[in-house]
Amino acid sequence: MSGQAAGSNDTRQRAALEEYEQSGEGRPPFILTYAEVKLLGIAGVGFFLDAYDLFIINPVSTMLQYRLYPGGTMPANLQGLLKASANIGSVIGQFLFGYCADAFGRKAIYGKELMLIIIATILCISTPTGSLSPNGCLIYLTIFRILLGVGVGGDYPMSASVTSDRATIRKRGTMLAYIFANQGWGSFVGSLVTIVVLACYKHVMNDEDETSKVDGVWRIVIGLSLIPAFGTLYQRLTLPESTRYKKSQEADVVEQDDLEKEKMGVKADVHATESDLNVDRGASVPKKSHVLEVIKYFSEWRHLKILIGTCSCWFLLDVAFYGINLNTNVVLSEIGYAGNTGTPWEKLFKVATGNIIITALGFVPGYYVTVLTIEKLGRKTIQVMGFLMEALFLGILAGKFHSLSTAAFIINFTLLQFFFNFGANATTYCYPAEVFPTRYRAFAHGMSAACGKTGAIISALVFNSLTDKIGTPAVLWIFFGCSILGAACTFLLPEVAGRDPDAVLEEELREQQ
Repeated sequence: MSGQAAGSNDTRQRAALEEYEQSGEGRPPFILTYAEVKLLGIAGVGFFLDAYDLFIINPVSTMLQYRLYPGGTMPANLQGLLKASANIGSVIGQFLFGYCADAFGRKAIYGKELMLIIIATILCISTPTGSLSPNGCLIYLTIFRILLGVGVGGDYPMSASVTSDRATIRKRGTMLAYIFANQGWGSFVGSLVTIVVLACYKHVMNDEDETSKVDGVWRIVIGLSLIPAFGTLYQRLTLPESTRYKKSQEADVVEQDDLEKEKMGVKADVHATESDLNVDRGASVPKKSHVLEVIKYFSEWRHLKILIGTCSCWFLLDVAFYGINLNTNVVLSEIGYAGNTGTPWEKLFKVATGNIIITALGFVPGYYVTVLTIEKLGRKTIQVMGFLMEALFLGILAGKFHSLSTAAFIINFTLLQFFFNFGANATTYCYPAEVFPTRYRAFAHGMSAACGKTGAIISALVFNSLTDKIGTPAVLWIFFGCSILGAACTFLLPEVAGRDPDAVLEEELREQQ
């Protein structure tokens, strides 16, 4: 009887999902319902905060140099560690939260990563610059930025799986692209907030020559990120479990139930009575270890190949993407916003203005072209095209680095940024959330994202020293090679537009029986 009930329940849930899929089919995928907009608001905050934090750490580190080392320079090793600290934490968070979201459920875990972000942010802005030594302050800040990174990293698999679990298949890619577009707004708002706060401090810092007051600027700039975090915390903590996740867990229980029957000599497809089995149906079937499930699933080459594809593409993308975007000094010099001359305030203001120009040029537009075209062109097409176009513009910049005019340099850089975001930067996020079944989705997404962040860490730590040894053009050629390799690795992946990974898994399980 329990098998019949489970089958009936499974049919009802599948029918409900199909009915939901068909609702609103006449509208373009990028036209959202109120429920979808609300979900984007809840899930998009993590990416906003990720980019906000990532792109303000450069001006913040400069501010700390003026505050802690007036007239001197910040130790290179501590500065490098400070800038890489959030990414180091992200790798931990992506693995940890990805596994926990699959093992314990999205509802049990979602919101905890945002709580970590809030706590870590408060601890960061409480850095006692007046009582600790300059080096001690940097170490203090680095420790809590690693904690901040754990929360930010945890948001990658959490928000991706929560959104993918709830999205209709025809709009799933669009929804994920909308979520990821918050990265562009995070960097834009980060630059804008830095400009506004610096403008408020102009009189005291520039006119009265009290450079130490920059201590207030960096705390306000970082602290303002608490507003969107607190604004969505309650919604995350109270978000109910999705139908897809519950269905995937029920399928797991039915599968284990059938195995128990087979152990007792009863065929799984025969509807035995309670007396036939002499089993207490009130007792719950022990749940298999999720670690063992994951190992079993990815021990098959057809699944492992896809995981290798998502991990390698994200790693290769982030080596180039973060190598360029964490080291924008060359670009700022070309557009005349390097901030090499003037008072400390003038230098900071000029760099902040340059950063907002860079963000507006190609950063934000690229995300929304992806939103508009992802369901038409498909993820695979956009990713291959994106990698190849990145390679093209990186090749031009590397080959003509010393001879390009300022206008040509800006155009090339703008197009490079555009095809990062109308390309692999968006699709490497979407792919693992769409290609893997619900039962393994968060773990696979977390692992893929962690590989990406590892690439970002390598790029952040190695870029400056490598540039000094072999020159910027040679480093750009390395990024060119990463882009070509990324395009090749994309062919390990299937196209996922219109693909239901849960249905694919069900078919694979039927074939094995």
